Amino acid sequence: MGTTSTGSAAAGPAAAKLTVRCAFCGTWNRVDASRAADRPKCGQCAKPILLDRPIPLDDESFARTIEGTGVPILVDFYADWCGPCKMMAPFVDELASRYQGRALVAKLNTDHAPATAERFQIRGIPTTIVFRDGRSVAQHTGAVRLPELESLLQRAGVTGGSAPR
Repeated sequence: MGTTSTGSAAAGPAAAKLTVRCAFCGTWNRVDASRAADRPKCGQCAKPILLDRPIPLDDESFARTIEGTGVPILVDFYADWCGPCKMMAPFVDELASRYQGRALVAKLNTDHAPATAERFQIRGIPTTIVFRDGRSVAQHTGAVRLPELESLLQRAGVTGGSAPR
């Protein structure tokens, strides 16, 4: 699949980019992080790239997203059957909305992405890892609330989120 750029050319080459896969057609898109709230569209199918909620990752998309994104990425390693993961999910959703454009929030189902879970030695879920410049910079195992998730992002250099919705 080809790579499609989405966003403003006027933003300049120094603008941070988000590398995400379209949830509808699977095309890779590079989105200007400063325009994440403008509801960018996929360059292939023109459907919205919803960055105000966690993006799904899998074994195939994980590395390219982590390495190709110019803002910190918080990844929630979870499983559908996990009770604490379900309790934490609304906080992860809120984090994505609050930090849209300054951080990328993603979810990786460890049952569907065992190679990635093994690579990061995920032994308990939920596990939250924040990546910056392709490297892990903060990690926590166990369910946490929104303030603790924000603290993890702050350890990666991300400043405060917007007010609650």
